[in-house]
Amino acid sequence: MLDPVGWVWTAATRLRCALARPWRAPARVLCVGNLVAGGAGKTPVALDLARRILARGHAVHFLTRGYGGGAPGPLRVDPSRHGFTEVGDEALLLARVAPTWVGADRAALARAASADGARVLVMDDGFQNPSLVQDLPVVVVDGAAGFGNGRVIPAGPLREPLADGLARARAAVLVGDDERNAIAVMARTRPDLPILGARIAPGVEAARLKGRPALAFAGIGRPEKFFASAAAAGVRVLETASFPDHHPFVRAEVEDIQRRAARLGAVALTTAKDYVRLPAGATAGIEVLTMDLIWDDEAGLEKLLDAFLGPS
Repeated sequence: MLDPVGWVWTAATRLRCALARPWRAPARVLCVGNLVAGGAGKTPVALDLARRILARGHAVHFLTRGYGGGAPGPLRVDPSRHGFTEVGDEALLLARVAPTWVGADRAALARAASADGARVLVMDDGFQNPSLVQDLPVVVVDGAAGFGNGRVIPAGPLREPLADGLARARAAVLVGDDERNAIAVMARTRPDLPILGARIAPGVEAARLKGRPALAFAGIGRPEKFFASAAAAGVRVLETASFPDHHPFVRAEVEDIQRRAARLGAVALTTAKDYVRLPAGATAGIEVLTMDLIWDDEAGLEKLLDAFLGPS
């Protein structure tokens, strides 16, 4: 019944792309996006790729919409002055690694970043944004969710038809086990598309938290992924609390979590993305478990970056 609305959505997306006149930035542009609504692991992939490009000696800047923030762009994020209500939670995480610009107009962000010395621009999301020429568009796929029922919003989770999106992609990254046969689906739709496998692994805090009881809470695209990762790292997850993605925590919610954790004799444990959305002064006793990205084929990844960056 919802398919006709999805057809209208698709037509509007195609028309927007057809009428667009994308700007060619003087810097190389790498876009890390996805084809479905919701979290797929874009930010961890963007952070990892940016770190690798930085290690090669290139000046990298991030571009992001700043979801959840209200500041007009283009704005360069200053973590010492800006909070998540101004620039969004993901922008604060990106700014820890490289200069980060937020705003709705990606071309304007690219102009500002290029003028500020950027030689490589990494877009966190924006795969469906036609305002900027993308030299390396990368699609991130959650192995546990795949492409859902294969239908376009609102009949399904797809932001655009699978064939349309994969036609523009230069590579795909499958994060986690391929539980929904996403590799086979992509191979049928776009046989020549390089597909790189990766998995999320607990960060350095895992060794210190191993064996400790915890009340795990998260407001991300799929909180259950964080809870499962914490348990796999050896944390004794006694209780969980899920919130909507980008949830703006208020002090009363955090204090309730802290009280519940205390009654359990446990630590309150959350993600780095959630931690930046906690109210100031309400973080006592709350631990963060970060996540690292582990690639199945690092040589294949570096070869992809070689082609993108060109001669040194």
